[in-house]
Amino acid sequence: MIDAAAFLQAAQRIGIGFYSAVPCSFLTPLINRTASDRALRYVGAASEGEAVAIAAGAWLAGRETAVMCQNSGLGNAINPLTSLNKPFRIPTLLIVTWRGQPSLHDEPQHELMGRITQPLLDVIEIPHRRFPDDPQALDPLLQDARATMSRTGLPFALVLENGTLRDEPLDQPPRTPPEPGEHIDLRHHADRGSRLATLEAVLAAIPDHVPIIVTTGKTGRELFTLADRDQHLYQVGSMGCASPMALGVALTTGRRTVVLDGDGAALMKLGSLATIGAYQPPGLLHIILDNGVHDSTGGQATASPSVDFAAIALACGYRRAFSCDSTAGFTQAFKQALSTQGPVLLHIRILPGSLAKLGRPTIAPHEVAQRFRGFLAQAGRPRPSRTHRPMT
Repeated sequence: MIDAAAFLQAAQRIGIGFYSAVPCSFLTPLINRTASDRALRYVGAASEGEAVAIAAGAWLAGRETAVMCQNSGLGNAINPLTSLNKPFRIPTLLIVTWRGQPSLHDEPQHELMGRITQPLLDVIEIPHRRFPDDPQALDPLLQDARATMSRTGLPFALVLENGTLRDEPLDQPPRTPPEPGEHIDLRHHADRGSRLATLEAVLAAIPDHVPIIVTTGKTGRELFTLADRDQHLYQVGSMGCASPMALGVALTTGRRTVVLDGDGAALMKLGSLATIGAYQPPGLLHIILDNGVHDSTGGQATASPSVDFAAIALACGYRRAFSCDSTAGFTQAFKQALSTQGPVLLHIRILPGSLAKLGRPTIAPHEVAQRFRGFLAQAGRPRPSRTHRPMT
């Protein structure tokens, strides 16, 4: 048995100071200590996949990270682990509990995952070791984990058994709800614009030093077609993870961060709006491009026509929310939002459809991640942009 503080100190010695998690009773001592330690950054997530994405954003902004979750929640994390961390080569130390361990009695819902936790990690190609119960084993194990992550650019998992950690009290201040935010209605109830026109308006007004994280699908493809810049992060998988990634970036840098989201993606991880509202990143500008369909898969309808994203954002604690339904209204809202302390949401209803001949990013995801990380490392100093017209 070890103290949570001993593990956290050993983790700090390999540079890890940013943690995102969804609680598990086996993790209680570690989460309590992490959330109580003012020298560490702890972000509680609404889902395990969201926690992975938050940590990915923090890594892009220069932090070394860890994600903590129950093994039953590993299922929620598989999508970003395989379609975000893997292609973008984003490492994180993954601490997974071992509920349902075959040699121990546990609740029936943990039985299957208890049998397959390690085989599942093998299947998704994440190396793993047993979480140590001897303080002397911490430094060698974590040094090995760091060396492996440095070599592969991928996550490394520690599997935590019950009783490994001594009890730890929680000293986390209560969260005070923010004051009610402001809704700004700039809807013209006229002809809606296209996504392409909206992206052109973004490119015309975005400062060169402001990072943009772009949701998966045709949004990133269209933005890349219009202009390829170091400040762009084109998400090519992990649907729904763009806004928690942006949260990780914004919390780490403290700077303006823009995320271009879609209605289907936002609905997939709607809990991320609550997390953003809870942590109040002042620089986060969350744009939802709402065409009412899954455009990349044939135009199937989403539930968004009956959803008021601006009202949801304000209910979650966003400081301001804009509603618009035209390119002119978006242009006005975007300029105001850029000068507003966040978190801010900008919801625009647009037409479905895209360019008939639409290219894809020709830069490998891991190269996009590295140049984006380099861009963020400039600490706000503008960098040259470059335009690229891809093959179609």
